[in-house]
Amino acid sequence: MAIDALTEIEFTRCNTDSELLQILDLQRRNLPVSLSEDEKLKEGFVTVVHSFEILKEMSETCAHIIAKYENRVIAYALCMHPKFADRIEVLKPMFAEMENLEPKIENYMAMGQICVEKAHRKKGVFRELYRTMKEFVIPEFSSIITEVDAANQRSMAAHTNIGFEVLSDYIVDDVHWNIIQLK
Repeated sequence: MAIDALTEIEFTRCNTDSELLQILDLQRRNLPVSLSEDEKLKEGFVTVVHSFEILKEMSETCAHIIAKYENRVIAYALCMHPKFADRIEVLKPMFAEMENLEPKIENYMAMGQICVEKAHRKKGVFRELYRTMKEFVIPEFSSIITEVDAANQRSMAAHTNIGFEVLSDYIVDDVHWNIIQLK
């Protein structure tokens, strides 16, 4: 059931195993293998598949940001401390590329993945997830860094619209990635 007002959604940090499992379920439903070509183009998609164990470890270091409606996770922004750089294979190239940037980006939190349930898109949930994330991780960290598959036009547009700027781009296995930063 979709809603119109952000006031009915709770934006908070992930605190329970149940919430982690709900994140994984939402992730699974938004992977490219779960979507049609048209859905991927119009709605976007997520790339990384997390295990429960790594998701929990990441959250114990810096709790993920979630949006809940009627006590159910409807969106998330994963906090990924750079100490996890070598733990998720598909993200290793991003962290390697980060090492090559000049000037070097110091003291950042990586946003490991963001996803909003389809029924709750275009209502400000994405923007509010990042506002909440900034509230919790900055000033401890100077910025939020993430990467977006350049083919994911919806995600690139959404990130640009809230102030992310492209730091670098690179290609791995025929996929064009943009590393982006929000200060």
